[in-house]
Amino acid sequence: MTATSYTRYERARIVGARALQISMGAPVLVRTAKIDPLDIALVEFDENRVPITVRRQFGNVVEDL
Repeated sequence: MTATSYTRYERARIVGARALQISMGAPVLVRTAKIDPLDIALVEFDENRVPITVRRQFGNVVEDL
């Protein structure tokens, strides 16, 4: 799944959740000189390295992204 297929709300939720994880001590999955957790989470998202799954439900159909 590419980063462009997420809605802006999904993107905000993913990046925010990952930034919180990083600020709580989770390992960083990319090499970067940035130290702000939000900036690091954005870099991870842009490089498709975020270990978070999005689940969309359309009626009886569930889709994991």
